[in-house]
Amino acid sequence: MKSAYDCVVIGAGPAGGSAASITAEAGLETLLIERERVPRFHVGESLMPETFWPLQRLGLTDRIRSAGWQVKKSVQFVSHRGSESAPFFFREHDERECSDTWQVERSEFDKMLFDRAAELGADCYDETRLTDVRFDDAGKAIGVVVKDQSGQTKPIDCKVVIDATGQQSFIANKLGLKEVNPDLKKAAIWGYYRDAVRDEGDNEGATIILQTESKDAWFWFIPLSRGITSIGCVSDNDYLLKGRGTPEQVYAEELDRCPGLKPRLEPATRLGNLRTAKEFSYMTKQHAGDGWVLVGDAFGFIDPVYSSGVYFALDMGVRAGDAVVQGFRENDLSGERLAAWADEFKQGAMWVRKLVHAFYTKEFSIGRFMKEHPEHRGTLTDLLIGRVFKEGAEKMFDDMEKSIQQAKMSMAT
Repeated sequence: MKSAYDCVVIGAGPAGGSAASITAEAGLETLLIERERVPRFHVGESLMPETFWPLQRLGLTDRIRSAGWQVKKSVQFVSHRGSESAPFFFREHDERECSDTWQVERSEFDKMLFDRAAELGADCYDETRLTDVRFDDAGKAIGVVVKDQSGQTKPIDCKVVIDATGQQSFIANKLGLKEVNPDLKKAAIWGYYRDAVRDEGDNEGATIILQTESKDAWFWFIPLSRGITSIGCVSDNDYLLKGRGTPEQVYAEELDRCPGLKPRLEPATRLGNLRTAKEFSYMTKQHAGDGWVLVGDAFGFIDPVYSSGVYFALDMGVRAGDAVVQGFRENDLSGERLAAWADEFKQGAMWVRKLVHAFYTKEFSIGRFMKEHPEHRGTLTDLLIGRVFKEGAEKMFDDMEKSIQQAKMSMAT
């Protein structure tokens, strides 16, 4: 590990791995560090189809095709009564090769990104912890301090810091930039099952979203390779984790209230213990400054319901990496230059955020909305695919808001 780099990337998840690959491939001296040993466990296995494009940019699509992961061709929703929507098949909407995506083991997927950054010239170190980001008197990032595998503390100079520290959001917390969404303070309890019942044919690898009877919680059903399925329960943090007993007890109670899921688990065996996580939604009010830029969950986090996290992280990593490269070419590493991509990204992410809020509105039903407005099925499928950086979603959300208000009025009377 050298004492100075052009660019230091903190965190080797999808955002950090992709950003480091872009800057290293452009010839910038790049350091990528990860605090845990690689490979390491991480949740978030389901990929949106639009993930294909940043993976293609990184030169990884052929490796992913040959990795043996479960192919994902659709998503499906199951109501609180157990009624199943028709699957949303991506290829019916878009016949290109990007319409088939994957359910990945994140430990293997993230290691693939870590290794790719190294192949392209980045110095990559795991078990290396960030202890500080250094700023000069003018507020410009000028380096980092890390603790390496031997426990030695090292100051490292650099011209740009890419913060991909995930929900730790190191720079955002240091500078007080994080704004938590009070309406989306969620938590998750999840585990892994062998031999859970999957659909046949093209819907075998579908991500399925299943609501509980009260609609106070929902479950994800994500089929992985080797007969393993990731199954998690999400709800308000206080509802799920406060005053109801152990996570094991709460998970069992919510599973008993989910009529669409119980039959799928009758022949299944759970593997290992349950895991828990807080999934607070937040955004940062400043995304870059002189010599630094935020990507991935360090930039913001919405919600796990539509599996947007990995795609958004990869997309941000590529965009920020390109901005850093361009900044070096123009000798402009200002916050404005490094965040030149952020407004367009936030505009696209806003549609997913709106869809998340609609999902958590108890009176709202995606199935009912599709029956009322079949003309919006294409737009909704676009969002489920991840094609959010295009115009045209405004009309659907205008009609969706009207549908929500009408449902609320109907429930009130």
